[in-house]
Amino acid sequence: MWQETESVNDRQQEQERLTANIEDFLRELIEGLEPKPPSTNRGRPRILPAMCLWAGLLVCVLRGMGSQLAIWRTLASKSLWSYPQFAVSDQAVYKRLEAGGTDELQRLFQEVSSVLRVRLAPYARTRLTSFTKTVVALDTTTLDPVARTLPSLRDIPPGDKQLLPGKLAGVFDIGYQQWLSIHHIVDPNENDKVSARKMLADVAAGALILADMGYFGFEWFDDLTDSGYFWLSRLRQKTSYEVQHVYYEDGDTFDGIVFLGVYRADRAKHAVRLVTYRHESTLHRYITNVLDPRVFPLADIARVYARRWDFEMAIKLLKRELKLHLLWSAKPTVILQQVWAALIIAQVLHGLQLEIAGRAGVDPFDVSLPLIVEYFPKWSYDGTDVLKVFVEHGRQVGFIRPSRRIRPQTPFIDPHALDPLPPNLSLYRTPRYANRRCNRRGELH
Repeated sequence: MWQETESVNDRQQEQERLTANIEDFLRELIEGLEPKPPSTNRGRPRILPAMCLWAGLLVCVLRGMGSQLAIWRTLASKSLWSYPQFAVSDQAVYKRLEAGGTDELQRLFQEVSSVLRVRLAPYARTRLTSFTKTVVALDTTTLDPVARTLPSLRDIPPGDKQLLPGKLAGVFDIGYQQWLSIHHIVDPNENDKVSARKMLADVAAGALILADMGYFGFEWFDDLTDSGYFWLSRLRQKTSYEVQHVYYEDGDTFDGIVFLGVYRADRAKHAVRLVTYRHESTLHRYITNVLDPRVFPLADIARVYARRWDFEMAIKLLKRELKLHLLWSAKPTVILQQVWAALIIAQVLHGLQLEIAGRAGVDPFDVSLPLIVEYFPKWSYDGTDVLKVFVEHGRQVGFIRPSRRIRPQTPFIDPHALDPLPPNLSLYRTPRYANRRCNRRGELH
């Protein structure tokens, strides 16, 4: 009986060790990505199978290599995993990448995300609010300029916007620390609200949407409310509003119901809740469609909105740690392949950070993501259970340390001091939207 239990434990430890190794995890998924060709295929088989090409791309991103040439060297000069060396030229690899598209990488991203969703369920922070388990941040980031290597780009002066290969619009799940969706937008100057509705296709109704000033708009807020989403935003300067009810007011501390838009040209349909408070010299002002201050207190609003910064930290991982600021090519297809490869690796790294934090009983941001990027791949090669090392010895060697993120300081409002909402107060009115050109591209479902 004892030997049987020991054998089960050994198998569990081996499975954890296998899953903890990032490259083994990716290899298992990649090898299931491309179906085996039927035996009736004629002609010369490809020297370099597609799954080996994508494996080389992902490994080069994971190991911090900085060019397409590194993919060729990895595949042609030494064996990758158990694959043989491939007798291909660097130009052959370049052509394969340019012709390869991104469908397989996007499918791998979805597969990785699905596997991690199940694995991370015990560690996800789904209690950020009392009224929903899903909190997501919605935002965009502009891709860095490409090098002027193509003949068509050589006459363009440095810093010109024509060198920008677009931007990424993404939805980031705060509780799971995972990307839910990413879309490439060709025009870096496109208004964020144009693609905003499409971005929420993967977000179920009932989620709380965190978005910054790029998404501020009365029609956008009304559409979110009508579609069953909760939302939270800062209030834009000089936005007019009409107070309908005051829950609490004391100096700069305010909590009440307002209608956005006083003038007939631009009037929101749904009443929203406005909360304000001053900390030191800064006046903080937030609006939300969660109208009950007992359900979403002022302190929770400030704390949850601060998590919008998680999106920026996720972008920092992509651009700084995974070197997406150094684009390998000026060709759009290869740029997007590098983007998707970085996103796949980022999903795994975010997952490791969340699992280490859950097993160590600390906040995810107390676990150093840059150190995970630096040490996890290296230490995994010799069979070390790096996940166990991070959990058990992380505090001793600085992998786990207090986060330097700022925690909002808010005034306390006694729930008994809140003036109840009158039962006959109207919370709807006929809307009128002034900014029609950028708001109606796409619909919420």
